[in-house]
Amino acid sequence: MKYCLFFLLICAKLSFAQNLQDYRISPVEFNKVKLTDKFWLPRVETNKEVTIPTSFARCENTGRLKNFEMAAKKTGKFCTTFVFDDTDIYKTIEGASYSLAVYPDAKLEGYIDSLIVVIANAQEPDGYLYTARTINPANPPSWSGKERWVNEGNMSHELYNSGHLIESAVAHYQSTGKKNLLNIAIKNANLLVATFGPGKRSVAPGHEIVEMALVRLYRVTGNESYLKLAKFFIDQRGIKQYDAKDKNPWKNGAYWQDQTPVINQDEAVGHAVRAMYLYAGMADVAALTGDKDYLNAIDKIWANMCGKKMYVNGGIGAVPDGERFGNDYELPNATAYNETCAAIGNVYWNQRMFLLHGDSKYIDLMEKVMYNALLSGVGLDGKTFFYTNAMQIFDGPLHKDAEPGRSGWFECSCCPTNMSRFLPSLPGYIYAQFKDQVYVNLFVASSTDLKVNNQSVKITQQNNYPWDGNLNFNIDPQEASNFSLKLRLPGWAINEAIPSDLYSYNQKGKAAFTIKVNGKNAKYQIEKGYVTIQKLWKKGDKVEFVLPMEVKKVTANAQLKEDAGKIAIQRGPMMFCAEAVDNTAKISAIKVPENTQFKYTFNPNLLNGVAELSGNAVTTAANRNNVIVPLKLIPYYAWANRSKGEMSIWFPEL
Repeated sequence: MKYCLFFLLICAKLSFAQNLQDYRISPVEFNKVKLTDKFWLPRVETNKEVTIPTSFARCENTGRLKNFEMAAKKTGKFCTTFVFDDTDIYKTIEGASYSLAVYPDAKLEGYIDSLIVVIANAQEPDGYLYTARTINPANPPSWSGKERWVNEGNMSHELYNSGHLIESAVAHYQSTGKKNLLNIAIKNANLLVATFGPGKRSVAPGHEIVEMALVRLYRVTGNESYLKLAKFFIDQRGIKQYDAKDKNPWKNGAYWQDQTPVINQDEAVGHAVRAMYLYAGMADVAALTGDKDYLNAIDKIWANMCGKKMYVNGGIGAVPDGERFGNDYELPNATAYNETCAAIGNVYWNQRMFLLHGDSKYIDLMEKVMYNALLSGVGLDGKTFFYTNAMQIFDGPLHKDAEPGRSGWFECSCCPTNMSRFLPSLPGYIYAQFKDQVYVNLFVASSTDLKVNNQSVKITQQNNYPWDGNLNFNIDPQEASNFSLKLRLPGWAINEAIPSDLYSYNQKGKAAFTIKVNGKNAKYQIEKGYVTIQKLWKKGDKVEFVLPMEVKKVTANAQLKEDAGKIAIQRGPMMFCAEAVDNTAKISAIKVPENTQFKYTFNPNLLNGVAELSGNAVTTAANRNNVIVPLKLIPYYAWANRSKGEMSIWFPEL
């Protein structure tokens, strides 16, 4: 009998392994791309020099590190507010590890090693690592539950902590080659495998990310039990019994995306960060297992989010109560939440959707998020942040969650530390490859070396994007090589404000673009939103791709009642806003005449160098009613870097 059971287990394992595949398209890894970009490189360097050291310092002076030290001694009292505060150290180590891969720093590497010792000492012998309980198991914080895992489906965040530990450990290992943190993560993951699964404990993780993390660990170790557990966690959703008729998202399971099995879900619901991590995890598992039901579900959910639940700046999570998605077309401006972490999660998910489908619309959406809703989350100084990203700030009473100015830290500091780990990984979103097809997804000045048809090919792009649409590429194969170069044709360049009818441009028709190879008009095809040039490439070939950088007026779908009769202003991928410091009239009293034409200028002395748009508006303020006033706009990401005051993205149109 034992031999039969053993044989069945071996067959099941082989069957699972034989069914494994992966994303059709592969991203070019971040450490294989060298940035030279005038826009993003300074931000990556500021992250290295300011954001990461600041995050480590704040983890120390707020007690986050002390929690690990007390856990090692099993004495004291958990000294921070949230049971997931451990993850701020993990996320900062992840960002620092990415940075080390590009900018070697012996001092930083030594500091990280010292933190890993502290983390290792806090881990329990069986692999459990959760300082909120280990410090005093008899009296943990209320969210933790009296025993391990009993409150995981709600608010304990035990698996969320494990997820960020694993994400950090894999990044550290891949960047440094060291296994000191990876071994801690493997020990923790092995405990999860021993605890959860068929015939063991079952739970739908209360805050997703462990699913993505287990897939990353599987990729590094080849241990299929991690991938199986990731799928098991995803499949636990919708099993718990809730009152489906109850509209309260906490009582019907929607807050945790637990209202129905994932394969039956077709709407972005609940806590926006949790949702992004779940959908990204589903994409990972679907890529590896070929699960078409997962694919069908996330395709529908993406269409719902893009078509009915996203702000014009790419922000998601409209409802402050629970940091969550609202109903379809529920996108209020005065109370918009738009958590920075949700924007980061949205980038993760859209990148994966592109890798699955090869369609530029996912990168279009990712670009919108990156240059607007995500980038606004960190100040130009690298040490001030937004947790939420407002659509408008007007004088008078504000919603309790509205942030009229940036903060140095938050009691719940997930957003600053999430930003510290995202920015140094940005080069990994620029290029991708499928066999002899090379994708250029983001227009970020950089270079990379690829293997195409077993030939070395160097691609260099030079530009002044996002301020200028003149894009130049040098294609340098070691030897002449036939392959397809696929340059993304952004939706904004062909009068598509978003890959849905949620927002539109006033302008009609298709905007023109030009593309040349070695100074001559190129032969190309447009495939899934990519200008595709297939030819025999030779060393020294040059591609010129010119995108029209027009100032465009954006209008909202009629279902967005609050935006009726209003316009937003966009140029290239950038959304613009009006800020009080630049304008004499009250922003809340401004209307824009229909015939207003905005003039573009670049000001190198403002906000580290930004585009400015200027035009005429009319003020409706009581003492100046119908007076023509100058209106100045700046990129949305740059607001609140000088002073507090009114701000808006949307303007009533006359």
